[in-house]
Amino acid sequence: MNVICVGEMLIDFVCTDTNMGLVNGVNYVKKSGGAPANVAACIGKLGGEALLVASVGHDPYGEFLIQEVQNYQVNTDHVNTLPMSTTFAFVSLADNGEREFAFNRGADEQLALSASDIDTLTNNSILHLGSATALLGGSLSESYLALAKEAKRKGNIICFDPNYRIDLWRGRDQEFKDACNAYFKMADMVKVSDEELTLLSGEEDMKTGCQFFHDLGVKLVLVTLGPDGCLVSLNGEQKIVPAYEINAVDTTGAGDSFIGAMLFKMSQTAAGDNFYENDIEDFVAFAGKVSGLVCSSIGAMSALPTLEEVEAMSFKIKQ
Repeated sequence: MNVICVGEMLIDFVCTDTNMGLVNGVNYVKKSGGAPANVAACIGKLGGEALLVASVGHDPYGEFLIQEVQNYQVNTDHVNTLPMSTTFAFVSLADNGEREFAFNRGADEQLALSASDIDTLTNNSILHLGSATALLGGSLSESYLALAKEAKRKGNIICFDPNYRIDLWRGRDQEFKDACNAYFKMADMVKVSDEELTLLSGEEDMKTGCQFFHDLGVKLVLVTLGPDGCLVSLNGEQKIVPAYEINAVDTTGAGDSFIGAMLFKMSQTAAGDNFYENDIEDFVAFAGKVSGLVCSSIGAMSALPTLEEVEAMSFKIKQ
Protein backbone atom coordinates (compact mmCIF):
# COMPACT_ATOMS: atom_id res chain seq x y z
CA MET A 1 0.00 0.00 0.00
CA ASN A 2 1.20 3.52 -0.84
CA VAL A 3 1.91 6.00 1.95
CA ILE A 4 1.11 9.57 0.91
CA CYS A 5 3.12 12.22 2.79
CA VAL A 6 2.01 15.81 2.30
CA GLY A 7 3.54 19.11 3.42
CA GLU A 8 6.88 20.87 3.41
CA MET A 9 10.18 20.03 1.78
CA LEU A 10 12.92 22.36 2.98
CA ILE A 11 16.61 22.85 3.53
CA ASP A 12 17.87 22.35 7.08
CA PHE A 13 20.94 24.47 7.70
CA VAL A 14 22.30 22.68 10.77
CA CYS A 15 24.68 24.62 13.00
CA THR A 16 27.66 22.43 13.81
CA ASP A 17 28.76 24.71 16.66
CA THR A 18 27.17 22.65 19.43
CA ASN A 19 25.61 24.55 22.36
CA MET A 20 26.17 27.91 20.63
CA GLY A 21 22.56 28.43 19.52
CA LEU A 22 21.43 30.28 16.41
CA VAL A 23 22.54 33.65 17.78
CA ASN A 24 26.19 32.69 18.28
CA GLY A 25 26.63 29.77 15.86
CA VAL A 26 28.80 30.35 12.79
CA ASN A 27 29.26 27.06 10.92
CA TYR A 28 26.36 25.37 9.14
CA VAL A 29 25.90 22.30 6.95
CA LYS A 30 23.16 21.91 4.35
CA LYS A 31 20.78 18.98 4.89
CA SER A 32 17.55 18.00 3.18
CA GLY A 33 14.55 18.18 5.47
CA GLY A 34 10.89 18.89 6.11
CA ALA A 35 8.92 16.46 8.25
CA PRO A 36 6.81 14.90 5.45
CA ALA A 37 9.91 14.53 3.27
CA ASN A 38 11.78 12.89 6.14
CA VAL A 39 8.93 10.43 6.73
CA ALA A 40 8.68 9.58 3.04
CA ALA A 41 12.45 9.08 2.79
CA CYS A 42 12.38 6.75 5.81
CA ILE A 43 9.65 4.64 4.24
CA GLY A 44 11.47 4.54 0.91
CA LYS A 45 14.83 3.68 2.49
CA LEU A 46 13.20 0.77 4.34
CA GLY A 47 11.77 -0.54 1.06
CA GLY A 48 8.21 0.78 1.22
CA GLU A 49 6.20 2.78 -1.32
CA ALA A 50 6.12 6.47 -0.40
CA LEU A 51 4.71 9.33 -2.45
CA LEU A 52 5.54 12.91 -1.48
CA VAL A 53 3.19 15.84 -2.09
CA ALA A 54 5.00 19.17 -1.71
CA SER A 55 6.27 22.37 -3.35
CA VAL A 56 9.84 23.63 -3.71
CA GLY A 57 11.33 26.75 -5.26
CA HIS A 58 12.78 27.12 -8.74
CA ASP A 59 16.32 27.32 -7.40
CA PRO A 60 19.30 25.02 -6.72
CA TYR A 61 17.89 24.14 -3.30
CA GLY A 62 14.62 22.85 -4.75
CA GLU A 63 16.49 20.80 -7.33
CA PHE A 64 18.70 19.41 -4.58
CA LEU A 65 15.69 18.41 -2.45
CA ILE A 66 13.95 16.57 -5.28
CA GLN A 67 17.13 14.67 -6.13
CA GLU A 68 17.68 13.82 -2.47
CA VAL A 69 14.27 12.22 -1.86
CA GLN A 70 14.46 10.40 -5.18
CA ASN A 71 17.68 8.84 -3.87
CA TYR A 72 15.50 7.30 -1.14
CA GLN A 73 13.12 5.82 -3.74
CA VAL A 74 10.38 8.36 -3.00
CA ASN A 75 7.84 9.06 -5.75
CA THR A 76 8.06 12.81 -6.54
CA ASP A 77 5.37 12.99 -9.25
CA HIS A 78 3.39 15.36 -7.03
CA VAL A 79 6.27 17.63 -6.02
CA ASN A 80 5.76 21.01 -7.69
CA THR A 81 8.50 23.50 -8.59
CA LEU A 82 7.29 27.09 -8.19
CA PRO A 83 8.83 30.45 -9.25
CA MET A 84 9.94 31.47 -5.75
CA SER A 85 12.52 30.48 -3.16
CA THR A 86 12.66 27.13 -1.40
CA THR A 87 11.81 27.10 2.32
CA PHE A 88 14.73 27.10 4.80
CA ALA A 89 14.99 26.04 8.44
CA PHE A 90 18.01 26.93 10.55
CA VAL A 91 18.70 24.45 13.34
CA SER A 92 21.09 24.56 16.29
CA LEU A 93 21.99 21.56 18.44
CA ALA A 94 22.85 21.02 22.10
CA ASP A 95 24.94 18.21 23.58
CA ASN A 96 21.79 16.27 24.49
CA GLY A 97 20.55 16.44 20.89
CA GLU A 98 17.84 19.05 21.55
CA ARG A 99 17.23 21.73 18.93
CA GLU A 100 16.40 25.38 18.27
CA PHE A 101 14.63 26.32 15.01
CA ALA A 102 14.19 29.43 12.87
CA PHE A 103 12.11 29.22 9.66
CA ASN A 104 12.38 31.23 6.45
CA ARG A 105 9.30 30.16 4.53
CA GLY A 106 9.04 30.01 0.77
CA ALA A 107 7.45 27.63 -1.72
CA ASP A 108 6.09 25.11 0.78
CA GLU A 109 3.10 27.28 1.73
CA GLN A 110 2.00 27.64 -1.92
CA LEU A 111 1.19 23.95 -2.47
CA ALA A 112 -2.13 23.71 -4.31
CA LEU A 113 -3.91 20.47 -5.28
CA SER A 114 -6.68 20.07 -7.84
CA ALA A 115 -9.76 17.92 -7.27
CA SER A 116 -8.25 15.41 -9.71
CA ASP A 117 -4.99 15.31 -7.72
CA ILE A 118 -6.89 14.69 -4.49
CA ASP A 119 -8.99 11.93 -6.05
CA THR A 120 -5.86 10.18 -7.36
CA LEU A 121 -3.96 10.46 -4.09
CA THR A 122 -6.76 8.99 -1.98
CA ASN A 123 -7.07 5.76 -3.94
CA ASN A 124 -6.55 3.10 -1.23
CA SER A 125 -3.59 4.76 0.48
CA ILE A 126 -2.34 5.57 3.95
CA LEU A 127 -2.39 9.36 4.26
CA HIS A 128 0.23 10.83 6.58
CA LEU A 129 -0.36 14.39 7.74
CA GLY A 130 2.75 15.44 9.61
CA SER A 131 3.61 18.87 8.27
CA ALA A 132 4.94 21.43 10.74
CA THR A 133 3.75 24.31 8.54
CA ALA A 134 0.47 23.09 7.02
CA LEU A 135 -1.82 24.59 9.66
CA LEU A 136 -0.49 28.14 9.22
CA GLY A 137 -2.85 29.16 6.42
CA GLY A 138 -2.58 29.66 2.67
CA SER A 139 -3.04 27.19 -0.16
CA LEU A 140 -1.03 24.49 1.62
CA SER A 141 -3.53 24.54 4.50
CA GLU A 142 -6.46 24.40 2.09
CA SER A 143 -5.02 21.46 0.15
CA TYR A 144 -4.07 19.66 3.39
CA LEU A 145 -7.62 19.85 4.72
CA ALA A 146 -9.25 18.93 1.41
CA LEU A 147 -7.00 15.90 1.08
CA ALA A 148 -7.80 14.76 4.62
CA LYS A 149 -11.57 15.13 4.10
CA GLU A 150 -11.52 13.11 0.88
CA ALA A 151 -9.30 10.42 2.42
CA LYS A 152 -11.75 10.14 5.32
CA ARG A 153 -14.73 9.95 2.96
CA LYS A 154 -13.09 7.13 0.99
CA GLY A 155 -12.07 5.17 4.09
CA ASN A 156 -8.30 5.58 3.73
CA ILE A 157 -6.17 5.21 6.86
CA ILE A 158 -5.22 8.66 8.16
CA CYS A 159 -2.20 9.30 10.38
CA PHE A 160 -1.82 12.74 11.99
CA ASP A 161 1.30 14.09 13.69
CA PRO A 162 0.68 17.65 14.93
CA ASN A 163 4.42 18.40 14.81
CA TYR A 164 4.22 21.42 17.13
CA ARG A 165 7.01 23.98 16.73
CA ILE A 166 6.98 26.72 19.34
CA ASP A 167 8.84 29.05 16.97
CA LEU A 168 5.94 28.86 14.51
CA TRP A 169 3.11 29.20 17.07
CA ARG A 170 4.51 31.39 19.85
CA GLY A 171 1.60 33.09 21.62
CA ARG A 172 -0.94 31.26 19.41
CA ASP A 173 -1.32 27.92 21.18
CA GLN A 174 -5.11 28.04 21.22
CA GLU A 175 -5.18 28.63 17.46
CA PHE A 176 -2.90 25.63 17.02
CA LYS A 177 -5.12 23.44 19.23
CA ASP A 178 -8.27 24.47 17.38
CA ALA A 179 -6.65 23.66 14.03
CA CYS A 180 -5.47 20.25 15.26
CA ASN A 181 -8.89 19.24 16.59
CA ALA A 182 -10.31 19.15 13.06
CA TYR A 183 -7.69 16.54 12.13
CA PHE A 184 -8.07 14.50 15.32
CA LYS A 185 -11.71 13.98 14.34
CA MET A 186 -10.61 12.44 11.02
CA ALA A 187 -7.47 10.55 12.09
CA ASP A 188 -7.23 6.82 12.76
CA MET A 189 -3.79 7.21 14.30
CA VAL A 190 -2.15 10.10 16.14
CA LYS A 191 1.51 10.46 17.14
CA VAL A 192 2.39 13.07 19.78
CA SER A 193 5.24 13.76 22.16
CA ASP A 194 4.47 13.87 25.88
CA GLU A 195 4.64 17.70 25.74
CA GLU A 196 2.22 17.78 22.80
CA LEU A 197 -0.12 15.41 24.63
CA THR A 198 -0.40 17.86 27.54
CA LEU A 199 -0.69 20.91 25.28
CA LEU A 200 -3.38 19.46 23.01
CA SER A 201 -5.48 17.51 25.52
CA GLY A 202 -5.09 19.86 28.47
CA GLU A 203 -4.32 16.83 30.64
CA GLU A 204 -1.19 16.07 32.65
CA ASP A 205 -2.10 12.41 33.12
CA MET A 206 -1.14 10.51 29.98
CA LYS A 207 -3.97 7.98 30.15
CA THR A 208 -6.56 10.76 30.45
CA GLY A 209 -4.78 12.68 27.72
CA CYS A 210 -4.97 9.70 25.35
CA GLN A 211 -8.68 9.36 26.09
CA PHE A 212 -9.16 12.92 24.84
CA PHE A 213 -8.03 11.75 21.38
CA HIS A 214 -10.00 8.50 21.55
CA ASP A 215 -13.15 10.46 22.38
CA LEU A 216 -12.68 12.37 19.11
CA GLY A 217 -12.52 9.08 17.18
CA VAL A 218 -8.80 8.25 17.08
CA LYS A 219 -8.18 4.48 17.21
CA LEU A 220 -4.44 4.45 17.99
CA VAL A 221 -2.48 7.00 20.02
CA LEU A 222 1.30 6.87 20.19
CA VAL A 223 3.01 9.08 22.77
CA THR A 224 6.76 9.27 22.23
CA LEU A 225 8.67 9.62 25.50
CA GLY A 226 12.25 10.01 24.30
CA PRO A 227 14.57 7.76 26.31
CA ASP A 228 11.55 6.32 28.16
CA GLY A 229 10.12 4.71 25.03
CA CYS A 230 6.61 5.05 23.61
CA LEU A 231 3.17 4.82 25.21
CA VAL A 232 0.74 2.87 23.03
CA SER A 233 -2.99 3.41 23.58
CA LEU A 234 -5.27 1.15 21.51
CA ASN A 235 -8.64 -0.54 22.01
CA GLY A 236 -8.88 0.40 25.68
CA GLU A 237 -5.41 -0.85 26.59
CA GLN A 238 -2.20 1.06 27.21
CA LYS A 239 1.37 -0.11 27.37
CA ILE A 240 4.81 1.51 27.31
CA VAL A 241 7.19 -0.04 24.79
CA PRO A 242 10.75 0.68 26.06
CA ALA A 243 13.40 2.56 24.10
CA TYR A 244 16.85 1.30 23.18
CA GLU A 245 20.20 2.60 24.36
CA ILE A 246 21.68 5.10 21.91
CA ASN A 247 24.25 7.87 21.82
CA ALA A 248 22.04 10.81 20.77
CA VAL A 249 23.86 13.27 18.51
CA ASP A 250 20.98 14.91 16.62
CA THR A 251 17.27 14.40 17.38
CA THR A 252 16.12 16.41 14.33
CA GLY A 253 14.70 13.36 12.55
CA ALA A 254 13.72 11.30 15.60
CA GLY A 255 9.96 11.70 15.41
CA ASP A 256 9.86 11.59 11.62
CA SER A 257 11.88 8.37 11.39
CA PHE A 258 9.78 6.83 14.17
CA ILE A 259 6.51 7.49 12.37
CA GLY A 260 8.05 6.60 9.02
CA ALA A 261 9.06 3.19 10.35
CA MET A 262 5.58 2.71 11.82
CA LEU A 263 3.91 3.58 8.53
CA PHE A 264 6.28 1.30 6.63
CA LYS A 265 5.21 -1.63 8.80
CA MET A 266 1.53 -0.68 8.57
CA SER A 267 1.71 -0.44 4.78
CA GLN A 268 2.97 -4.03 4.64
CA THR A 269 0.18 -5.43 6.86
CA ALA A 270 -3.62 -5.45 6.79
CA ALA A 271 -5.17 -3.35 9.54
CA GLY A 272 -7.78 -5.98 10.46
CA ASP A 273 -10.88 -5.39 12.56
CA ASN A 274 -8.86 -4.27 15.60
CA PHE A 275 -6.49 -1.87 13.79
CA TYR A 276 -3.19 -3.76 13.97
CA GLU A 277 -3.81 -4.82 17.58
CA ASN A 278 -1.73 -7.99 17.32
CA ASP A 279 1.20 -6.27 15.62
CA ILE A 280 1.41 -2.82 17.14
CA GLU A 281 3.97 -3.52 19.88
CA ASP A 282 6.33 -5.12 17.35
CA PHE A 283 5.82 -2.14 15.02
CA VAL A 284 6.65 0.32 17.82
CA ALA A 285 9.74 -1.63 18.85
CA PHE A 286 10.95 -1.62 15.23
CA ALA A 287 10.26 2.11 14.96
CA GLY A 288 12.26 2.71 18.14
CA LYS A 289 15.24 0.96 16.58
CA VAL A 290 15.04 3.03 13.39
CA SER A 291 14.63 6.27 15.35
CA GLY A 292 17.55 5.38 17.60
CA LEU A 293 19.85 4.82 14.64
CA VAL A 294 18.83 8.15 13.12
CA CYS A 295 19.53 10.02 16.36
CA SER A 296 23.05 8.64 16.47
CA SER A 297 24.12 10.70 13.41
CA ILE A 298 23.63 14.28 12.15
CA GLY A 299 20.96 14.76 9.48
CA ALA A 300 17.34 13.65 9.38
CA MET A 301 17.66 11.86 6.03
CA SER A 302 21.33 11.01 5.69
CA ALA A 303 21.17 8.93 8.88
CA LEU A 304 18.25 6.76 7.72
CA PRO A 305 18.96 3.01 7.76
CA THR A 306 17.86 0.26 5.37
CA LEU A 307 15.72 -2.60 6.61
CA GLU A 308 18.75 -4.89 6.37
CA GLU A 309 20.83 -2.53 8.50
CA VAL A 310 18.15 -2.40 11.20
CA GLU A 311 17.81 -6.18 11.25
CA ALA A 312 21.59 -6.67 11.38
CA MET A 313 22.08 -4.39 14.41
CA SER A 314 22.05 -5.54 18.02
CA PHE A 315 19.97 -3.32 20.30
CA LYS A 316 19.93 -3.15 24.07
CA ILE A 317 16.73 -2.09 25.81
CA LYS A 318 17.24 1.02 27.95
CA GLN A 319 16.85 0.19 31.63
